[in-house]
Amino acid sequence: MKLSEVKQILPSLENVEFQLEDGTFVPEHFHVTEVGMITKNFIDCGGTIRKEKVVNFQLWNADDYEHRLKPGKLLTIIKLSEEKLGIGDFEIEVEYQSTTIGKYDLEFNQKTFVLKNKTTACLAQDACGIPSEKQKLNLSDLRANSSGCSPNSGCC
Repeated sequence: MKLSEVKQILPSLENVEFQLEDGTFVPEHFHVTEVGMITKNFIDCGGTIRKEKVVNFQLWNADDYEHRLKPGKLLTIIKLSEEKLGIGDFEIEVEYQSTTIGKYDLEFNQKTFVLKNKTTACLAQDACGIPSEKQKLNLSDLRANSSGCSPNSGCC
């Protein structure tokens, strides 16, 4: 989800709620402690130089149980970060701590923002020697032809 999408959704909400993919809600008294832009310059295992930019929201649970972040306040924080930091309309990455700091993609389910688990991947699979996944067939699905199995028939 891009920053512009969040800015478009916030005015229609009464409360800002975040939920993990497993259905667990981030406690209502969370704080957005950072809004920023992260630029990552790196080289992949195939030797390609890459540059990635994301808008970062950091969520933090405090012992401030009376605090509730309202949509208008989050919009104000976003606009201030755009003005002061020159943040662009990039995908959002959310940092949230459970047992360690996790990084999540962001989606919206018509009521709450959902923190989607991120995964790693090889960006240069064609260059780093990882074989492509072979087609998996069930032996029970294969039918031998009347002449038996022959090369290139796919049955053996």
